[in-house]
This record gives sequence, structure tokens and C-alpha cells, in this order.
Amino acid sequence: MKLTEIQDLIKFVSKSGVSEVELETKEIKIVIRTPKSAAPVMMQPAVMAAPAIAAPVVQAVAPAANPTPAAENKTAAPAANSDESKYVTIKSPMIGTFYRSAGPDKPPFVNVGDEITTGKAVCIIEAMKLFNEIESDVKGKIVKVLVNDATPVEYDQPLFLVDPS
Repeated sequence: MKLTEIQDLIKFVSKSGVSEVELETKEIKIVIRTPKSAAPVMMQPAVMAAPAIAAPVVQAVAPAANPTPAAENKTAAPAANSDESKYVTIKSPMIGTFYRSAGPDKPPFVNVGDEITTGKAVCIIEAMKLFNEIESDVKGKIVKVLVNDATPVEYDQPLFLVDPS
């Protein structure tokens, strides 16, 4: 198996949101696991009876970063303390890095208390050097930002709480 094929496999797994993939050939055994907190990629050579051409062993481990909830405005604190089951959650459609604004010198797409409509961009998620605008699929008011700016996010991770009323 060529290195480019292995890299393509890793890219495919990271885009698909699968938690584990195992591939075994005569020359190499590849196991790719993506736990919730990080996305390590581990590859190990298969046990061979006869000598063969050495297969490359690649081990890349993403930094362990536990996203913590972003600080919210003090004016939204009473709303956040009420029953959160009535709120709609905007979740991450992919694995990547969460950004609240289009650039460091740009204002955030949305803040706590902002009214949003369906189709409005609420954040950007960078995945493999591509910046993807994430649009709201609900109309309402932003109650809480659940992720800090410039932190890694997983597939289906909650990003925002929205009050649809």
C-alpha cells in the first residue's frame, strides 16, 4: 500500500465521522480510531511469517484538548439557568476547528442574545485547510455558546443553544 493511499484513507475517515476503521493486507495492518476527545491515527505493521519489504509505520496523535464552554454574557444567565430542554441545539456537522468569526479582526457571526434566521451563518469550522460556514437550521435567539473560539470540535458536538420561541 502506497503512502498516498494511506493518507487518502485517513482523510476519508476524518471526513466521514466513523469512530474506527481497520484495514489489513498481506504487508500491513492499519487501525484508525477517533475517540471523542482527540483524533489519533495509529498504524502498526502486521505480523509476517516471511521477510518482506518494510512498510512505513506512521503514528500521529492530535493534541488532547478538552473544549470548555465559552463564557456567556451576564444578561443571558437567567435564561441559561432555566430548563434547557426547550432549546434547540445547533450541532457540528463535521470534525474540525471552531471559529466564531471570519477572522481575528472580524466580529463574531453571532453573540448570546442575537436573533438568527434559518440559513444565517453562525460560525466557521475549519477542516483540512477548508473554511466551512455553518448555517443555522432554526430561527430563534442564541441563548448559549457551548464552544470556545479556535478549539477542536467533533462531529455532532453541540455548538449553540437556540430558543426557538
